Amino acid sequence: MTDPTDTRDTGPRVGSPLWAYLAGVITIGFTTLTVALALLDPAEAAGLTRVPLFWMLGVLVVLGELRPVMISSSVVVNGTYPSVMFNFAVLLHYGLPVALLLHAVAVLVNGVVTRKSWHRVMFNIAQVTMAGTAAAAVLTAFGIRPSPLAPWVPGGGHLIAIVFAAAAYFLVRAMLVCWAVSLHERRSPMRVIKATIGHQALVYTGLLGLAPVVVVVMTYSPVLVPLFVAPLVAVYFTAGMSMRRDHQALHDGLTGLPNRKLLLLRTEEAIAEARGEDRVGLFLLDLDRFKEVNDTLGHAVGDRLLQIVAHRLTHSVRPGDVVARLGGDEFAVLLPSVRDATAAREVAARLRVALTEPVRLEGMTFDLDASVGIALHPDHAPDFQLLLQRADVAMYLAKEGRTGVETYVADRDRNSPERLLLLGDLRRGLDAGELTLHYQPKIGLGTGRVVGLEALLRWEHPARGLIAPADFVPLAEQSYLMRQLTQYVIDAALKQAAQWWDAGLRVQVSVNVSARDLLDSGLPERLAAGLDRYGLPPTAIQLEVTERILMTDQAYAADMIHALVGLGVPLALDDFGTGYSSLVRLQRMAVSEVKIDASFVRRLADPAGEDNARIVRSIIDLVRSLGLRSVAEGVETDEVSRRLSEMGCDVGQGWWFCAAMPAGEATTWLRARRTMLAPAQGPAAVFTAAGAAARTVPAGERTPAAVGKAGFNDGLTDGLAMADLW
Repeated sequence: MTDPTDTRDTGPRVGSPLWAYLAGVITIGFTTLTVALALLDPAEAAGLTRVPLFWMLGVLVVLGELRPVMISSSVVVNGTYPSVMFNFAVLLHYGLPVALLLHAVAVLVNGVVTRKSWHRVMFNIAQVTMAGTAAAAVLTAFGIRPSPLAPWVPGGGHLIAIVFAAAAYFLVRAMLVCWAVSLHERRSPMRVIKATIGHQALVYTGLLGLAPVVVVVMTYSPVLVPLFVAPLVAVYFTAGMSMRRDHQALHDGLTGLPNRKLLLLRTEEAIAEARGEDRVGLFLLDLDRFKEVNDTLGHAVGDRLLQIVAHRLTHSVRPGDVVARLGGDEFAVLLPSVRDATAAREVAARLRVALTEPVRLEGMTFDLDASVGIALHPDHAPDFQLLLQRADVAMYLAKEGRTGVETYVADRDRNSPERLLLLGDLRRGLDAGELTLHYQPKIGLGTGRVVGLEALLRWEHPARGLIAPADFVPLAEQSYLMRQLTQYVIDAALKQAAQWWDAGLRVQVSVNVSARDLLDSGLPERLAAGLDRYGLPPTAIQLEVTERILMTDQAYAADMIHALVGLGVPLALDDFGTGYSSLVRLQRMAVSEVKIDASFVRRLADPAGEDNARIVRSIIDLVRSLGLRSVAEGVETDEVSRRLSEMGCDVGQGWWFCAAMPAGEATTWLRARRTMLAPAQGPAAVFTAAGAAARTVPAGERTPAAVGKAGFNDGLTDGLAMADLW
């Protein structure tokens, strides 16, 4: 599969520090190689081609360069190639030019077989050349100058020379490679050296230590040289087992990505190495609508989809960044170094673009998307655990607001210690009866009749005073308390409605339900039990659901709505205009009432808000055409009330008519308007009469006095206009 976002092996950017470094090493290395080969006498080279031992060593060098020995999957530098042993033996026996020639050929073969890019092949040849030259220089300092015509065989007195030559060979290669990795992955050189030098030194010691033995053996019995392959096979086998165990412990079995444990290690390393103004960024990604694919097509297709996502993410990040899978459809991306929050958002946006490319599986095309939360060190958290937690908070905000990408903001963190304390107080407050319902009337704009009351939750905290629903309902929605809170509100509303109906005040009470409530399959059953307990018809209560909730999980929401409608409970669509409903979806929602969001209604008072007036008029016309009742929230002035009436809006709700009242005050208010109570309507009712009356009742009769108290504002009524709240 060709991925346009795949940036592997495309080479460093011209002019970058990595490009300059590679260019310098390649230039020095190839110059040294050219000089060394120029010193090789053609006659000596021709003579070597007739020596079987030369060809045997050449084959072993090439074969040893094909597959490295890997000790740990967490090492940032690739493993060590066994060709080192045979090539160092050639260096000791035949001299530098022959060793460089054989190793250059082996590196070229490796590049062709593994399809390495040209700059990596040239760099590998150059660094091998420079390491071999350093080793040869040490041997020369000890008076050792092997050549094809005068092969050298080490003896007991040459141990120090061999050790120093091997050390020079290893240190030059290690330093050149570690510095290249440091520039490529934007890590400090010391960090790369610390992470790799121990593993590399262990393998190099074994391989370089065997090289003199190879020389001695091939001098006295060349046929025994292939036997050195046996210990190499044992090394491969042992290292392979270690690698598999290490990989299983630190990587996800399905995608091969790092798991939470390895992500923790990498993040702690990045935080420890953070310097200057750079930040460490941690992203948390959650796939949208993945559950639908998994449930519809099965886990096998879901697993394949996760593998595709892993592929796209790993090939969309920068070198040195870490992509991990934390479980399910949740992924994390670590940026060990990022300039600021703006740069982090740019990376997150690029990841989302890579994921939105359509995927075709099982003959079907899927459109993927993800919500991304961003947290930065040290701005948002000092350590990994808190960084991950705050990235999770930001991701939830991105998913909730459907913005795609969000950066952590402390003020919006619902999991802060203060909010957790508030959650504990809320649980205690529910048990202590501190939460009550206030009721705000809904008034027919043309008739002045009371068509219902909306129940609004209030919490009188013993220490903090009155707490707005916006401060505690979202917190409850993320916790175990939401079900208990919803049940309390419904029970209280039903109990109050029963008292009113028994007193002859047959008015409908509206109750808001949240997104979490629509995922509770027991809601219809509990609602039916409550209606039966209080002896109320289903039309005595109305449930209000926000437009955004219905767009979140259409399939499940539709099932729940049909269950409620089957029960006979009418539904209202709240905050209309703030979501993304299409006409087709609106027709399928089985609601009897549509409430126009207060943010549109309030702007009707602005003389320059004609565009907004056209929006409100269009919504009213749309709702009427579907045979539904339109309700305007946030009516605060007589002017707005009159304009809505002229537009044909059926019902108004807001401070101009009446603020939300406690139950006792609402009872007195209703008794004073007993003759103005409209009968409670069911979910199948068509509300066009009120709109028609609005066009026939004289304007002078449509005054606040005709419908009750006006101009009184408790500061927490309809003006809140909260999405997904109460």
